[in-house]
Amino acid sequence: MAVVAMAWITSATAKVAYVIPVDREIGSTSWRIMKSGMADAAEQGADVIILHINTYGGAVDAADSMRTRILNSPIPIVAFIDNTAASAGALISIACDSIYMRPGGSIGAATVVDGSGEVLPDKYQSFMRSMMRATAESHGKSVVVDASGDTIEVWRRDPLVAEAMVDPRTVVESVGDDSTRVLSFTVDEAIAARYCEGKAESVEEVVTVHLGLGEDCQISEYAPTLMDTLVGFLSNPAFQALLIMFIIGGIYFELQTPGLGLPSVVALLAAALYFAPLYIEGLAAGWEIVAFAIGVILILLEIFVIPGFGVAGILGIVLTLSSLVMAMLGNDDFDFGMITMGSVMDAMLIVLVGLLLGVAVVIYLTHKIGTKGIMRHSALVKEQRLEEGYIGVPPELARYVGSMGEAHTVLRPGGKVRIGGEVLDAVSTGGFIDAGARVKIVKYENAQLYVELAE
Repeated sequence: MAVVAMAWITSATAKVAYVIPVDREIGSTSWRIMKSGMADAAEQGADVIILHINTYGGAVDAADSMRTRILNSPIPIVAFIDNTAASAGALISIACDSIYMRPGGSIGAATVVDGSGEVLPDKYQSFMRSMMRATAESHGKSVVVDASGDTIEVWRRDPLVAEAMVDPRTVVESVGDDSTRVLSFTVDEAIAARYCEGKAESVEEVVTVHLGLGEDCQISEYAPTLMDTLVGFLSNPAFQALLIMFIIGGIYFELQTPGLGLPSVVALLAAALYFAPLYIEGLAAGWEIVAFAIGVILILLEIFVIPGFGVAGILGIVLTLSSLVMAMLGNDDFDFGMITMGSVMDAMLIVLVGLLLGVAVVIYLTHKIGTKGIMRHSALVKEQRLEEGYIGVPPELARYVGSMGEAHTVLRPGGKVRIGGEVLDAVSTGGFIDAGARVKIVKYENAQLYVELAE
């Protein structure tokens, strides 16, 4: 088996082995490190890429992107599992052309779980099972001679084994699995199941002994930079949704206050942090950023300049939301042929989540700003109490409260009353009152006298 795995390297004179570390939680940062490393390996003319893997897994979407890049790589890729390749790490390892493991290492346990470690519903497991099977199947079959001397074809990586790493119900008789546990392999078990080509203590041993590249082979290693970490963090889907929330919230609260203030700064900063890493990654194009700016301008024009709500407002909303989605999808000169429906749905989901969070925050803060907490100074809130001398209407009629008079006309319930020699408008608090009946002025509110029958 090892000879077959090495054929694509030993058939040519390999002089450069390029090492990319996969030694952290699988996510947007790991995805960026792999892309950057593979691009650098291509520039150096590397003959083989070695993924130095030690991870307990991470996000499925990032792992899917990484395994797809591995499967489509023109440069052969070898996995060296330095201790652990669990969950998403197992998926990435299986995608590689060959796998070597350090003694004491393990691979498997790819069940999809949430942040607290709880197993997610079967629809998530179904997707992971199919992705693991498809990855294993991508390596095809090998022709071997069985015990009876017949030649047969066998999978290089048995898809059933890959599925059993996700689902404990999957039975793999060839490895003695009894379907009561999620499958994981030690080094020897992985070799027996054809999920590992051999043992190695180091990357150097993989290069010189197993791949046969010789002592003079140049081994280069990609060193992750601060930019990798920063762009990877900003490209995290959860953080992108939060940035969209700040964009929506900032625009809304800026429209509620005169001039330019803190909400504008928040919205502009969030927009910059949203588009900048996507632009650096080559996903967001200049026209998408311009479309976002035009969309915001159209919304402002609709609110402050154009009466009503019409074409400008609708077009502004469409441009704004569309640009947020399209910025996550790579395209060259409006060529969207390489974009999958899955990536479109993922981008739309992130924008939708951010939009809903923004609306929720707007509703919450609308009731909180200016009343309590750290936002209490963000709005002018002052109660003008009557006992402090504040009044909403002229106070002249208030002096009649408590006075006695008579109904000058019938009150149904409104009418007129006579107090002393003055006839005034009044409203009965008890309904119908005949003309001439004795009444008492009981209160004065909103520039209106209220009366009731005198006892």
